[in-house]
Amino acid sequence: VACFILLPQFLLTAFMLWLLDFLCIRKRILMKMRKQETRGNSDDPPLCVSDSNRMFTFESLKAVWHGQKLDFLKSAHTGSLAPNTDVVEVEGLNQRVVTQFADIADFLIVYIKEAHPSDGWASTDAPYQIPKHQCLDDRLKAAQLMNQEVSGCFVVVDTMDNASNAAYGAYFERLYIIQEETVMYQGGRGPEGYKISELKNWLEQYK
Repeated sequence: VACFILLPQFLLTAFMLWLLDFLCIRKRILMKMRKQETRGNSDDPPLCVSDSNRMFTFESLKAVWHGQKLDFLKSAHTGSLAPNTDVVEVEGLNQRVVTQFADIADFLIVYIKEAHPSDGWASTDAPYQIPKHQCLDDRLKAAQLMNQEVSGCFVVVDTMDNASNAAYGAYFERLYIIQEETVMYQGGRGPEGYKISELKNWLEQYK
């Protein structure tokens, strides 16, 4: 049943990725995105599209299907009990937002499976080339890079059975607010649904 529900959305996304492989279309979209970023909310990260990488590949389609399937099957929903999944502590969201709301919120980053591994749906524009995690040690080492880049957040990693990723439909990235074990805010699925401005607005109203 899930396959039939997800198929139209998946095919539409696949069609968009196919269109982006035409450089003339990609350039027009990039120009439009950059214009919107200059007028957009400064708290939200820019939506990045590579200048040259192929978008319509077997690896990209696998990643898209995986993300859409996780989103559909996730157990976390606004107003529901927040899943209490296992994570592993690492031995960095948005620093301005973390500092601004430190008096009312604890910020936690859960590093999940790599969205663009160097041996999968790779992105040459990425600052680091990280292969797929084969073991927990690989994931912990990759999370150390995030820990160095983003200060002010407690960073943990998902277990290798990807329990947090599945429960929260986090792939590629997602924002949540949890209060008293209940999901109070559930952001859209990233990258396009990753809106720090929405999270900030919720916290401002609560404050």
